[in-house]
Amino acid sequence: MTSAWHKVSESVLFRSGVSMAQDASRLPPDGLPAYRLLTGPDDSAFCKRVSEALALGYRLYGSPAATFNGERVIVAQAVLWPGADHAAD
Repeated sequence: MTSAWHKVSESVLFRSGVSMAQDASRLPPDGLPAYRLLTGPDDSAFCKRVSEALALGYRLYGSPAATFNGERVIVAQAVLWPGADHAAD
């Protein structure tokens, strides 16, 4: 059986041929979204947030970005839950 992704709503995807228990294990924990853009000052707290996302199972998505707001450097890093990048297939 071929699996295909189906959009149920803006925030819910399911794959045919995969049980609900299998799908649930593919979802991010604690109701977190599959895609997250982490932003903040370039400090140890930001690095810790990115590290925590990676420890949960997220993967880095794209390159980090940095800008200067006139006072300090602000950074951003996108993270993606594994399998979420296949949702458009």
